[in-house]
Order: sequence, then C-alpha cells, then structure tokens
Amino acid sequence: MWVHRRPSWHLKESAATAEAAYLNRRELIAGLAAGSILAASGTAQAQRVSDDPSAKLYPLKRNEAFVLDRALTDEKEATTYNNFYEYGTSKSIVKAAEQLKIRPWTLKISGMVEKPFEIGVDDLLAKMPLEERLYRHRCVEAWSMAVPWSGFALKALVDLAKPLGSAKYVVMKTFNDPSMASGQKAFFYPWPYTEGLTIAEAGNDLAFIGTGIYGKPMPKQNGAPLRLVVPWKYGFKSVKSIVSLEFSDKRPKTFWEGLQESEYGFWANVNPNVPHPRWSQEFERVLGTNERVPTKLFNGYGEQVAELYKGLEKERLWA
Repeated sequence: MWVHRRPSWHLKESAATAEAAYLNRRELIAGLAAGSILAASGTAQAQRVSDDPSAKLYPLKRNEAFVLDRALTDEKEATTYNNFYEYGTSKSIVKAAEQLKIRPWTLKISGMVEKPFEIGVDDLLAKMPLEERLYRHRCVEAWSMAVPWSGFALKALVDLAKPLGSAKYVVMKTFNDPSMASGQKAFFYPWPYTEGLTIAEAGNDLAFIGTGIYGKPMPKQNGAPLRLVVPWKYGFKSVKSIVSLEFSDKRPKTFWEGLQESEYGFWANVNPNVPHPRWSQEFERVLGTNERVPTKLFNGYGEQVAELYKGLEKERLWA
C-alpha cells in the first residue's frame, strides 16, 4: 500500500504560527493593487510597489506544501537588515539600493543550451508558475529569518532554457554596473557576483527564484527583480538581481569562493557541526526576536536534499 509521507517541514497550518497580522497585510496589499487605497495614506514602500510593473501580480497563492515550524519574521526586519555588497558592506543599505534600476531588465540564457536567448523580466513572469512559499533563511553569519517568498521553481526556468544533457552546472550572475551600484567601485571584489548550482540542485523542488516577499514585488535591497532562494544553503549562495544564467560543464568560481576560499566554498550547505573558521554555527540568532536557537542540518531540509550529496563525502560540502 502506498503511504504518503509529508516532508519534514510540512506541518499543519495551525502549527505554522498565528499569521493574522500577515494575512491582514496581504489583504491590504491586494487593496493597494486594486487602487482602493489612496497613495496619500501609504508609505514609501507602498509607493515603490505601485511603481513596479509586476505589482498587479501580487499577492500570489500560497503553496501549502511549504510551511514553517516558526513564526514569520516581521516584514520590516527582513527588508531592512540586508547583505547586498553592490551597495556597501553595512546591513543598512535600503537607501543606497534605491539606485538599482529594475526596468528594463533582461535575463540572458547562454552556454550549453539548445538555443541561447534573452527575455525581459515581465515576459518571463508571464511564463512562469508563480506562487508563494514559506522558507527558512540561514545566513553564514549565524542569524536567521523565516520569509514568505513569492516566485517560481528554478526547475521551471531550467526547463525553459532547455540545457544540453552535457551541462552540469547553472552559473548565475548579478549585474555589473558601478554607475548604478557604488559598491561595485570596490576593485578588490571579484565582480560581478557569481554563483552556481549543479543541475541536480537546480532541479530540486526546493530551489526557487524569488520575485517578491510578503505579498509584494521584491524590494531592491532584497535582490529585485530576480534572486535565487536555496533554503538548505547559507544565504550568501542566494545571488541577487540576476541578469544571466549560463549552463556549463565546468564548476564556476563563485564570488565568496574567489574572495576568500579558505572560508567559503562552492557547496555552502548548512551544518551546525562544522564551524566557520571564526565562529560557531551550532546556534543561530532569529532576526527580530534575537532568540538563540539550535541550527539544523541542511537548515531543516535534509530529508529533501541530502541525497544530492551522496558520494561527495570527500568534498567540502559545508560553507
């Protein structure tokens, strides 16, 4: 007899914390999109949303297969405490990131594919199966948050790209424009920000392209308009503001690997038992509450991804 086993993160909705405030926020945003609330009563964030051509798509229907065992992080915390080195090394880069021009925005597909092509972000969104998912996010700096991401499965984009059977990696890059991102004037960083996954990782059900959060289009400081979300890996793996996907048979040298290989490698999977050279990864600080909780192997997603790394035990799989 076939028995359905729920993924380890899949709890009853009632166990995923009370979300009344968040659901009310979703209704508010839906009202904004419909034009039922005057801009005069909104905030700067609401004005930004109204200026985004994709705003009418949100909020998206939630995929109930992806829920959490902890409370969602407050929206203000998740959108004001950000790493985005293109705009500086501080966590407070919201104002600086406003320099980012998100339209027009073109995604380039190249390398080992049937036919290279380029596609505008709004045309891409129209082709993709958009949805909302609740995911954990774990930074290598030992802080964490729980986020309602909007977007689509990375696998759908891989299928659209039609890679050749000989392709082994998906290489993703951020824009490279120092006139738009002052942080890119720092010559000692290996710009553009480059990240990569194996084809198998990219095809995993959890791998996701984020286009929004909290029922709204993605804020610039969070990586608008397209960012990678791989919840079983450390956050630095989630490349922001993606402009290209290249399919290759060669493993790429990723941004942090190129900058400080002794501390950061290609795989970047979460493991509480493998410390960073300068701090422990055993615990994490929950953003917003500052609660100190134990870190989970693969950030709690081991049941879904551990098989990806069988036979790779000699590789440096952790950070």
